[in-house]
Amino acid sequence: MSKKSLVFLLVPFLLFSAAFSASADKKEERLWEDEIVYSLMVDRFNNGDNTNDEGVDYSDPVNSFQGGDFRGIIQQLDYLKDMGFTTIMLSPVFKNEENGFHGEWVNDFYETDPHFGTIDELKELVNEAHKRDMKVMFEFVTTHVGPKHPWTKDPSKRDWFKKEGLDSTNKWLNGLPQLDQDNEEVKAYLIDAAKWWIEQTNIDGYSLSGLDLAPLGFWEEFSAAVKEKNENFYLAGTAGEGTMDDLAKYQKAGIDGVTDSIMTEPLRNSYSTIDVSSKSLMDMWEKNKGTYPDPQALGALFDDRNSTRYTKDMVDNKEYPGARWKLALFYLYTQPEVPIVFYGTEIAVNGDLPPDNVPVMNFRADDELMEFIGRIGMIRQEQRALSRGDMEILYEKDGMLVFKREYEGDMLVAAINNTTKDRTVVIPADKLEDDKELRGLFASDLVKSKNGEYKIVVDREMMEVYKLADKAGYNIPFILSIFAVFILFGFFMYFAWRRGKKRNPYETS
Repeated sequence: MSKKSLVFLLVPFLLFSAAFSASADKKEERLWEDEIVYSLMVDRFNNGDNTNDEGVDYSDPVNSFQGGDFRGIIQQLDYLKDMGFTTIMLSPVFKNEENGFHGEWVNDFYETDPHFGTIDELKELVNEAHKRDMKVMFEFVTTHVGPKHPWTKDPSKRDWFKKEGLDSTNKWLNGLPQLDQDNEEVKAYLIDAAKWWIEQTNIDGYSLSGLDLAPLGFWEEFSAAVKEKNENFYLAGTAGEGTMDDLAKYQKAGIDGVTDSIMTEPLRNSYSTIDVSSKSLMDMWEKNKGTYPDPQALGALFDDRNSTRYTKDMVDNKEYPGARWKLALFYLYTQPEVPIVFYGTEIAVNGDLPPDNVPVMNFRADDELMEFIGRIGMIRQEQRALSRGDMEILYEKDGMLVFKREYEGDMLVAAINNTTKDRTVVIPADKLEDDKELRGLFASDLVKSKNGEYKIVVDREMMEVYKLADKAGYNIPFILSIFAVFILFGFFMYFAWRRGKKRNPYETS
């Protein structure tokens, strides 16, 4: 075959390649609302480097380091990527005092804890995550230091601390020397350190605990300073207590993803047992819309290192954790706020208050729940209506919940049957659109509008998320365009062959 014939042969493929390239060029920027967060305690996740295990005592997980480190997280990045997580949130990484495996007993704000690895290994973790299109955050401690921090023995820094120690139900935190962020030197030190870590590691964000323990002005200055270094830098934060109005102030001060701690209790109550109304969740979302500047950027979670494990609620209710977790996570991934999943959720880790709730991660568990998380994670990533859209309730009764999410013309409908019976819900077409169909993205269900309504059927303790679409039929314009491409291709090949024959009448092939 001549060279020109080969060129014509490649034409259709080049056309399709150009179309895909144009599509890639239009790839939408990922916002914080689009993230799915995996929160982990560095020491308890994975031991990838035995050379930094000095002081590790496997017989005493209550008080001692267990060997988890940056290298171990790097080794499990594909594991997290496969489950659909887009952001990894680490516990504090600063150098800690003896047995400070949790990261809260800070001894030096400019060094990593040697049990976790070097700053170069932290950089490597960030770089490897970025290669996988994942982001990394760590908790930046601003409220306290370790009990033996050098500042506590320095008379010139006496006014760096509040008179009272930290008051907490968490034994790691209770009584710790509490920093006074009203002090200009303390404020400058913390802000300078925060900027330094961004410069050194290219980290994507910080999580900040104890928002309510520092004045609002501190958070305004802290936020402005770090975002001057990186305008896309993300700040998440938790407050020990406060009303919606209190939490909304932190978001207005620049803490993008305030953890919706008020939502946690109704979240846990709604799915730790069966036949429970979800009305409180719907009502709270309506309140959030009227209270927060950016309600979709709030963080939603079931548990964290300061709480009992959500699995414990299920066990206490004599329910099977596997089924409970699937329903709970399905709601978490289809509701508007940013899902934050605590490590070990994928294997239904149980546990009481810390440190019982932070065991060493077991990667040899059954993978059924992990596969489930991966499936719903992929759906949330692909459907912007789930991360950015508004939410409207369509039906709710005793655990059967149907709601819609809508964003820029795309409409999705989520149906969750947290009851003991199969359920049928009829949704009037005027709540969606008439003469369309609901295509299941999770279980491949299909519901077509009929007589001005959609009849959704969901088995007990099951779920589905549908995308509203035109009723399936033959796409005549598309089919004709395909035929046109191949007809043109045939003409190109024919004329190329004729030209080749004229130039070389003795050519036989």
